[in-house]
Amino acid sequence: MFDVSVLLKIIGVSASGALAPGPLTASSVAVGAKESWKGGLNIALGHTIIEFPLVLAIAFGLGSFFQISFVKLTLGFVGGVFLLFFGYLTLKDALKVKEFSSSNVTPKYNSSIFVGIALTAFNPYFIAWWISVGSALLLESVSVITLSAIILFYLAHVWLDYFWLILMSKVGSFSKINLKVYKIILILLAVMIIYFGTELIYKILLG
Repeated sequence: MFDVSVLLKIIGVSASGALAPGPLTASSVAVGAKESWKGGLNIALGHTIIEFPLVLAIAFGLGSFFQISFVKLTLGFVGGVFLLFFGYLTLKDALKVKEFSSSNVTPKYNSSIFVGIALTAFNPYFIAWWISVGSALLLESVSVITLSAIILFYLAHVWLDYFWLILMSKVGSFSKINLKVYKIILILLAVMIIYFGTELIYKILLG
C-alpha cells in the first residue's frame, strides 16, 4: 500500500506534531516523575483512544464537523481549563512533597490515561493539525479508503507518539534520584502547562 518514500513522508510530517513542545510532552515528563515510562505509555494510550476515531471520522468525511466555530471554541475553552487544572495539581504536588514514598508518588489526577484523553480531546490545535496536515497526508497516502488501509497509515504515524511520550516520561523519572531536582522539574512543568492553558483560553477569548 505504501512505498518507502510515502512511509518516510508520513513519519517526517507526523514528527511535526508528535515532537513539538506542547501539553502532551510536558505532561508526560511530569507524569514520568511519578510513574516512569508507564506514565508516557498510558498518556499515549489515552491519546490513541481519541486520535484513531478522529482519523476514521476524517477519512470517512466527518472532518467538517470539527471546523464548526462553536465546536472549536468549546474544545479550546474546555481544553484550556483542563490544562490549568492539571498544572495546578502538578504544582501542588511539587510544593507538598518532602520525601519520596508510595503515598506521594501516587498521581493525584487519578489516571494518566485520562490525562492523555483530555489533553487530546480538548486540544483544538491537535484537531486543526488532523483536519489540515493530517487529512491531506491521509488522502495522499491512501489511494482507496478502506479500514485496513487507514489502520496501516495510522500505525505508520502513531508509533512516533508512543516513542516520544514514553521517552519523555522516562526522562521525567530520572528526577527521582534527587528530591530537589524532582521538585524543580515539577514546578517548571507546572508553570509550562499553566502557560499553555492560559494561552489557549486567551486566544479563544480574543476570538
